[in-house]
Amino acid sequence: MITKVEGFILSEVSYGETSKVINILTKEYGLVGVMCKGAKSMKSKLRALTMRFTYGFFYLYKKEGKLSLLKDVDIIDSFDHLHTDIFLIGYLNYLSELTGQVYKESHDLSLFSLFLETIRKIDSGLDPMVLTNILEVKYLDYLGVGLNLDGCNKCGRTNGIVTIDPDIGGYLCDHCLKDERVVSLKTVKMLRMYYYVDIKSITELKISDEVKQDINLFLNRYYDRYTGIYLKSKDFLFKLKNL
Repeated sequence: MITKVEGFILSEVSYGETSKVINILTKEYGLVGVMCKGAKSMKSKLRALTMRFTYGFFYLYKKEGKLSLLKDVDIIDSFDHLHTDIFLIGYLNYLSELTGQVYKESHDLSLFSLFLETIRKIDSGLDPMVLTNILEVKYLDYLGVGLNLDGCNKCGRTNGIVTIDPDIGGYLCDHCLKDERVVSLKTVKMLRMYYYVDIKSITELKISDEVKQDINLFLNRYYDRYTGIYLKSKDFLFKLKNL
């Protein structure tokens, strides 16, 4: 029996000379491993349909506990803008790898819509760094290391917040501040917005470079300290941005 699923190919691995295995994040079943027989052959109609970052409806002979078998694919969106810019491809590569890791930790199906809406917004031309950071903030809850943005992470005070610190895990007030790096109040407020904003509702992003860089730095250090996730795609993205 053929099963139709909506999904996005996060990664692929060669299998023999002409076949490959793709890992699809699906709306219905989460992460699914799928065998694509002959898909590497130049004559195969599946060759172009099973590339990384393909988003579509996948028709599978689904097998529980084993690799499913791919029958066909209907493309939903080719994300043309994303595939024409090496920097955007770098973000897409990182977000795909990160999402796969987060799913393996949480097995939460709601990741699919969060990830897909982020990709759509980046493809529409909105700032990829900001959208990536917003998704990173939201993923922390799935990893069990969510930020506390309700008060100072040392004393609990809700007023007098003066900075964000990755070592203490979020907000820090003026009473507890020692030699930590102080950021602008706009940065403090914007980090909270990142956490609560509905990605689907975002239509424009007007954020200063200073605020963007401060939040990106905070998240990079927070992920390194608390998640245990190391991704080569993140190193590659860092190198791209610093060319």
